[in-house]
Amino acid sequence: MPAGPHVCDPLDVRAPWLFILFAACQSASAPAAGKLELVDAPKTADVAPYVARELARANADHKQLLVYVGASWCEPCTHFHEAAAKGELDATFPTLRLLVFDDDRDHEALARAGYESQLIPLFVVPAADGRATGRHIEGSVKGTAAVGEITPRLRALLDN
Repeated sequence: MPAGPHVCDPLDVRAPWLFILFAACQSASAPAAGKLELVDAPKTADVAPYVARELARANADHKQLLVYVGASWCEPCTHFHEAAAKGELDATFPTLRLLVFDDDRDHEALARAGYESQLIPLFVVPAADGRATGRHIEGSVKGTAAVGEITPRLRALLDN
């Protein structure tokens, strides 16, 4: 090595930092692959614009979006939600994102956007404007059989 002060190339110093910064940005914005996603919707008076934004985001992430309406007192909702949160439905619905609303909190706002039903859980395919389409499933059996009863109906809804 030659005598004298060591001269560093500035690019050599920054290269590791640039790589770390690039990797961090990529991992923060990359959608979860192969995993059913539950997105808790915020309380909002105007559901349709929020759902429309989430639908656009899901499309950009190559995800299918459904509006999911449940309630804490609804036994089938609780069983389904717990199974989804534990990853038990990831293999069946690897590209599904559920936009989760609470019927007790959001009932009136959901109704204004066309998300109404006689039974819950309610799963609805949203239109591009964020309003409900006629494509939906609702209700289920009580008990642990709810997940097995909902799953094929949900699969059929997504496949149509």
